[in-house]
Amino acid sequence: MISRRLPPKYVLASILCSFGGVLFGMDTGVIGPVTIMHSYIASFGFVSSTVHGLIVSSILIPAAISSFFAGKVADILGRPKGISLGAFIFGLGAALEAGAAHLSMFIVGRCIEGIGEGLYLGTLVVYICEISPPSKRGPLTSTPQLLITLGLCVGFFVCYGSATVNSSLSWRLPFAILSALALSFSLASLWLPPSPRWLSLRGRTAEAIATWDILGVSHAEREKIEIAEGILEIANPEEASHPQTSQGTNLEERRKNSIWELFSHDVRARTLLAAFMMGMQQLSGIDGVLYYAPLLFQQAGLTSSEASLLASGVSAVAIFSVTIPALIWADGWGRRHSTIYGGIGLGIIMFLIGSLYASNTVHGTYGAGRWLVIVSIYLFAMLYSLSWGVGIKIYAAEIQPQRTRAAATSLAHGSNWIANFLVALTTPMLLASSTFGAYFLFGGCSVLTAVVCAVFMPETRGRSLEEIEEAFKRTSASKRLARAVQKFSGRAEV
Repeated sequence: MISRRLPPKYVLASILCSFGGVLFGMDTGVIGPVTIMHSYIASFGFVSSTVHGLIVSSILIPAAISSFFAGKVADILGRPKGISLGAFIFGLGAALEAGAAHLSMFIVGRCIEGIGEGLYLGTLVVYICEISPPSKRGPLTSTPQLLITLGLCVGFFVCYGSATVNSSLSWRLPFAILSALALSFSLASLWLPPSPRWLSLRGRTAEAIATWDILGVSHAEREKIEIAEGILEIANPEEASHPQTSQGTNLEERRKNSIWELFSHDVRARTLLAAFMMGMQQLSGIDGVLYYAPLLFQQAGLTSSEASLLASGVSAVAIFSVTIPALIWADGWGRRHSTIYGGIGLGIIMFLIGSLYASNTVHGTYGAGRWLVIVSIYLFAMLYSLSWGVGIKIYAAEIQPQRTRAAATSLAHGSNWIANFLVALTTPMLLASSTFGAYFLFGGCSVLTAVVCAVFMPETRGRSLEEIEEAFKRTSASKRLARAVQKFSGRAEV
């Protein structure tokens, strides 16, 4: 008889935690199709492209603001409780959207939803990163991104199914389902064990050791983690009960000052790079594609709402499919190469689409140009999921030392939310004023990011904290500039 062994508890905890990604993905997949439904327009009236952008993006500024405080909330309450609180607020906002009687009520619901989203989303990766052994960190921290793409599929196809309902239920039902899922996830996340690293930072060493045992992380792996992350500030559990000791005092002081430490000399470069990469991740135009996929497909020639919705759902399935190998091989591909080559590829695709529109090659419902645009949109979304969608979020979390990881990751996610807001707000306006301007803008941002990362982004795959710190010292701006000057001077002399 073959015995079946369950995966270690840290794997199960990571999978449960990652279900928060479904909420974010489903909301992203729902809002675009909902706002072009006939029943939605009948309920709230026709709006301009500017107001359309404001409705879609109204979730993002509250998310950006709350994400700046998410690290502090997670540091005070602990990672699971911080996630649970954010998911609960998100569920309340979605319920308000589902029951909205006026457009203003709908927008308020999106703002509340955004507050919750900002609180929990960044903390997902932080928590998984903290409970995972280094050898499993890449695939496990990629799991939320996989479930985000699953949420996209669910969102698009729920809307595709509900669009046939001849009442306001057609646009209310997706938000009602989203609210139920969010409240269920909020309750379930309370069963997650606390982060052992969070416990260690509070001097609760005995509890941390017990939690590592519960999670099933081996003694060899946890010792490697603790030495690399510098967590063993307190040598034994007895010192944890005496906050008067110098080690305990320093630990508490560091915890209180973690916000200021984001810009201390040893971590400043990592903080700025993470914020830059997370912001530029959105300026690639990915959420312009995801939020407004039905609109983009209509512009390319799929004029019926059913056809554009179906095409959007197919794109979500394609994104989900390619995210699976991206998750499996996250550590094999490396962060640096996937970011640089991915950025170049994304830029080329955007330039291609923009050139097709600028040259008047796309002709309504006929011609090869429109099919080339449709295929290019699919390729863009798939390449993003294979490269930037997985690698950048992992990189932004893993390059931070333990003492600033939650705060620095929250700051980076705040940058992501702000850039997301700009994309969601301006995309319909750009598409209304020019068929090609948005594509050239997003393509330029992608190539710029690839160039910056080629200069300043060291590889972190499989490296310890000390190796990461040394890598950032070698790639500091002044040293890079000095090397460039030396190369130029040598060539000039020749």
